[in-house]
Amino acid sequence: MKIYIVGIGMDGSRSLTQQAITVIRQADILIGAKRMLEPFHSLQKPMFTSYQPQEIADFLRENAYENPVILMSGDCGFFSGATPLLSKLNGIDTEIICGIASPVYFSSRIGIPWQDMRFFSLHGQNNLNLIRTVCRNRCCFFLLDHQNTSAAVCRKLSRFGLGQISVFIGENLSYPSEQIYSGTADELKDLETQPLAVMVTVNPDYEQSIPSGIPDDKFTRGNVPMTKSEIRAAVIAKLSIPCHAVCWDIGAGTGSVSVEMAMQAYEGTVFAIDQNEEAAMLVTENAVKFGCDNITVLHAQAPDCLRGLPPPDIVFIGGSCGTMREIRDIVKQKNPNAAVLVTAVTLETLEQTGKLLRDPEITQIAVTHTRKVGSHTMFHAENPIFIIKGAFT
Repeated sequence: MKIYIVGIGMDGSRSLTQQAITVIRQADILIGAKRMLEPFHSLQKPMFTSYQPQEIADFLRENAYENPVILMSGDCGFFSGATPLLSKLNGIDTEIICGIASPVYFSSRIGIPWQDMRFFSLHGQNNLNLIRTVCRNRCCFFLLDHQNTSAAVCRKLSRFGLGQISVFIGENLSYPSEQIYSGTADELKDLETQPLAVMVTVNPDYEQSIPSGIPDDKFTRGNVPMTKSEIRAAVIAKLSIPCHAVCWDIGAGTGSVSVEMAMQAYEGTVFAIDQNEEAAMLVTENAVKFGCDNITVLHAQAPDCLRGLPPPDIVFIGGSCGTMREIRDIVKQKNPNAAVLVTAVTLETLEQTGKLLRDPEITQIAVTHTRKVGSHTMFHAENPIFIIKGAFT
């Protein structure tokens, strides 16, 4: 037995490659989801309807077929069920026949090259990081589904200040009912399409670098503490945050550190925790202002709210309200190797933190700005800050 896994493009007829046509004609059984099999009923071949990898693998091992063909939509290498299926077919001779993927087809229809696009599937996913993705890339391609519709995505883009970027939407690609729409996110936010749809965003003002030490006056401020620009730059540099990281910002204040963490962890998540209601509102406002939909704001008291969070890779503590030991216990339980960084302005916090961290790295930063006094330039010193980094003991 030799198994062929065939990408059938969009509709399984017009977008088939010649190689795929040959393999399908020679098959002694066709296997796939109902929508994949429908275009081939006229061939009058035996069919097995399933899209579950284990079910397909069990069926093939229990039945004697010489040339089974498994049909996949689009291309087998683009968000395809071929990947989990291959892991179930160990020891069986298998060949993949590529198909035309939806971004290739759709890009040709709208006249935009796809080689520099960022690809994103919303199938069965929450749309966390969607805004971060659009902010960071000139062109993005999205696979949509029943929940994450084109209208829902456009409404989110508008809410985060991206309502004027160009959007292209395609539904039922390559079918007779194919429709393609273009406009701004604001213009298309009420357009309801079929679930079988894709979207391309074009953002000419995309971020071409990851900022660090964003100027303080760029943030919405209130009557809560904020980690200042120079300290933030040092904190972010010392943390070396991976793009997929799960970060906790405990005592988030205005959310300035949360925002910069989220920009570094653009494929991860930041949990911003503060017991102050005004602080929680400011973090939310600044998250929207800087396009950080990967920030989850918790108006709650640490450490109690931490127990329900996913294990952190990075923990920043800007304020613990005297619960540092309790925070330590929860972090150690969830991930004893989490990188922890604490900022302190008092010797008491410095002493306590130093005892709770393993081999702490301690840095003291004193920032001095200049200001004009009449015709002279004077120095204005900020309070010195201790930065303590390590892992909890």
